Amino acid sequence: MKTTIAFASLIAALLAGAAMAQAPASAPAGATGQCNDGSFWTGPTKKGACRGHKGVQTWYAASGSAATTAAAPAAAAPKAAAPASTAAAAAPAAKKAAPAPSAAAAPGGGPGLVWVNTPTHVYHCPPDRWYGKTKSGSYMTEAAAKAEGDHPDHGKPCQ
Repeated sequence: MKTTIAFASLIAALLAGAAMAQAPASAPAGATGQCNDGSFWTGPTKKGACRGHKGVQTWYAASGSAATTAAAPAAAAPKAAAPASTAAAAAPAAKKAAPAPSAAAAPGGGPGLVWVNTPTHVYHCPPDRWYGKTKSGSYMTEAAAKAEGDHPDHGKPCQ
């Protein structure tokens, strides 16, 4: 009797492990799991999955080395074939991107002026995507910005 119960529970456990959740239609191609905050994970293993996203809610990929090695090339193939403009769109939702600047630059600016982000004391040169677009700042010459103790973005002074 005990052997039959143990055998039945073993079979039930194996069947439960074999039946994996299917990724929803809203999931990106190659999604292997969904995080508790609703974002998707595309990594081949659970290790580190959904870090910073409140943990894994549902795992769609098969467990074991055979499934992860089969899923890894399939997930990498579409990304390698994607053009550079869509490569950022194909990045996993688990990675955070830098916030986009506002659409319009602050009025003013022009040749010889830099945009100083006043809270961070970082200045941006005219071709920079943050030039005139941070929440608070002002235009001034690069020499005046340096005199105030401001430093260039990523340590790259203007030319």
